[in-house]
Amino acid sequence: MSLDLFNNAYKGKKVLLTGDSGFKGSWMCIWLRDLGAEVYGYSLPPLSDMDNFVKTGLSSKIKHIDADVRDKDKLVSFFNEVKPDIAFHLAAQPLVIDSYKNPHYNFETNLMGTVNFFEAVRNCPNVKAAINVTTDKSYQNNEWVWGYRENDPMGGDDPYSASKGCSELITHSYIKSFFSKEGTCHVASGRAGNVIGGGDWAENRILPDMMRSLLNNTSAEIRNPDSVRPWQHVLEPLSGYLKLGEKLLREGKKYSSGWNFGPAAYENYTVGDVVDQVKKNIPSINIIAPKQTEKLHEAGLLKLDITKAVNQLQWKPKLNFEQTIKFTTDGYEVDMKKGSDVYSARVEQIKNYCTY
Repeated sequence: MSLDLFNNAYKGKKVLLTGDSGFKGSWMCIWLRDLGAEVYGYSLPPLSDMDNFVKTGLSSKIKHIDADVRDKDKLVSFFNEVKPDIAFHLAAQPLVIDSYKNPHYNFETNLMGTVNFFEAVRNCPNVKAAINVTTDKSYQNNEWVWGYRENDPMGGDDPYSASKGCSELITHSYIKSFFSKEGTCHVASGRAGNVIGGGDWAENRILPDMMRSLLNNTSAEIRNPDSVRPWQHVLEPLSGYLKLGEKLLREGKKYSSGWNFGPAAYENYTVGDVVDQVKKNIPSINIIAPKQTEKLHEAGLLKLDITKAVNQLQWKPKLNFEQTIKFTTDGYEVDMKKGSDVYSARVEQIKNYCTY
């Protein structure tokens, strides 16, 4: 089965990603390469030798520069040098806990990084489509039992959520102010939930914390086991962003808006459910009995309504909860096995995903 779910939209195209050294960005680079795209990356260096970008050897497979999205002039210069057909903005400060530790850096990266991205797009006439990747936490969370729709208010109480809500408002402003006329770039945003998969080794995330404990032969302590999250394997939202990019490239302004990419409405699982499912796949992992010990504010219930993407993009999630966790633990086992060809394993997993 082909890796291409997007009607050859990316073959021969120049694609620029900010945040390509990150978890989602590195997976997206792999998929784009196998779709026949010429991939360019702009991001900070990877955090560790375990990161997906390093383990897959992406630095030798794409054209990447180490750079900060807060540096507007450098980002604009990179766009003008590459002259991409389409650009994806994935660079961000991605963690709620870290946004409490350093709120200034969080806001500077997530707000001004977005502004700088759109300034680079605006000053590069070659760019036909651009997508800002944000999060389910962009929404003002009222702990509703139903999913948030794309026209619900942006917001957020913690610094991270507030910054991503602002990133969405910035996107909306640029669409209305600079990208609404025919002949201008087609711009949209993609909002996803809690994304998991092999290659993510960030601090203060449930799956990386569990896998680190396995590597180090220690016990993982899990916080907030009753919190419900829209768990997704990384390939689910990436397929959504790529489908949205295809539509923007081919059909234009009618797709210039915000889009949710999450699991099916009935796929509601807690942190504790994730722990239990991981233990089924990797029984040797040791978990300290979780307790609800939330100190900093973090939303307890988050759900996305994906009706718009299903009906208008013809996109839908492929994996159920058990498959999502199996794809994830399989990916981590490749990471932890000495001598693994991690890049080939990622391509194989993408190919497997496309058959579902």
